[in-house]
Amino acid sequence: MMLEGEFLNIWISGEISNFVRASSGHWYFSLKDQKAQIKGAMFKGNNRHVSAPIDNGSQVLVRGRLSLYEPRGDYQLIVEFMEPAGEGLLKQQFEQLKHQLGQMGLFDQDVKQAIPVAPKRVGLVTSPTGAAVHDILTVLKRRSPQTEVIIYPTMVQGEHAPGNIIWAINTANVRQEVDVLIVGRGGGSLEDLWAFNDEGLAHTIYNSGIPIISAVGHEIDVSIADFVADLRAPTPSAAAEIVSSDNSERLAQLQQLRNRLVRAYAHQHQANKNQHNQLKRALSLLHPNYQLRMAQQQTDDLNNALNRAFNQRLSNAKQRLEVNQERLLSQSPKHALNMAKQQLTQYQAVLPKLLNQRMADAQRRFEKNTEKLNIVSPLATLTRGYAIATTEQGRVITNSKMVKADDKVRVKVADGEFDAKVVE
Repeated sequence: MMLEGEFLNIWISGEISNFVRASSGHWYFSLKDQKAQIKGAMFKGNNRHVSAPIDNGSQVLVRGRLSLYEPRGDYQLIVEFMEPAGEGLLKQQFEQLKHQLGQMGLFDQDVKQAIPVAPKRVGLVTSPTGAAVHDILTVLKRRSPQTEVIIYPTMVQGEHAPGNIIWAINTANVRQEVDVLIVGRGGGSLEDLWAFNDEGLAHTIYNSGIPIISAVGHEIDVSIADFVADLRAPTPSAAAEIVSSDNSERLAQLQQLRNRLVRAYAHQHQANKNQHNQLKRALSLLHPNYQLRMAQQQTDDLNNALNRAFNQRLSNAKQRLEVNQERLLSQSPKHALNMAKQQLTQYQAVLPKLLNQRMADAQRRFEKNTEKLNIVSPLATLTRGYAIATTEQGRVITNSKMVKADDKVRVKVADGEFDAKVVE
């Protein structure tokens, strides 16, 4: 009875013999190999789930618990699960390796690498003649023909397949010529896909510096490579779609970017044009010709004012003379006549002096204004050895950042202009 409590979940692989189907629906048999055998029983509540035909000579994998049949004093195995030994043994090995690698952390999400978006170069670790490589290449050609593909040919089935796949992945990591690897093959039985359940291959995928997408079999097929890879694709075609981007979407994005660029260029062009017009107007106000015209206009205004003042003084003098003459004629005394003559003589002497003085004052004011104008005139600055440099577009160069090496500039000096070229 102590043994029954210790052996509750036993897996045994062996050959069925002494097989009996009882009228109750229960199965009774012996399970043996070359060295030993044990009696077994499988009750109808469990054996009805066995889909494969079972008879003497069948190789099976069973799971059950140890029990004592007291009337005979025999130990027997109460079987709860049974399937053909070949596939069942592989599944058992798969589950054991999956549990072992999971405990080692090979399946942890936080160690998985990100799959690059729209990689430029994709590596295929698969058979060069299989259906998988054809499916992948077809999808890439349709969705992203610019994506380069490098095939690392390998066996994907058989005893030597795991070593071949490991060599291909390591070769890709040494060459560092692809952005992502697709490792896989087309569909098949569990035995056909067994190469992708190899422990050495699992460690190789885990240690790969290149992100790996596992694409083994169909969507229902699951391998150890799927768990340890950075990403699992349900099929090779799906893996190709993951690493490619639809060109129609990219063309639409490019068209949107082009439209934005055209609008931005038009906006910037208009802003530059407005700024150019503003600078042009501001420059015209500072141009020497404009300043000279303004000075000439001021001179003309001063001359007109001087002439008006002179004419007014002259007119006033004439009026006073006429008044005096009339008074002289009306009074007619000789002394008054002489005094009037003297006064007239004095007026005649003073008037030219006054006129000359007024003219001299006006001339001095004109010269002083001319000197002030010359002080602020760019032409006067040029005569002192300075120069005005402008870009080919006519913009005045005020700092060194406005030009670069080999740019042509226009230099204006006191007696003319010449072209120059910017050097380092």
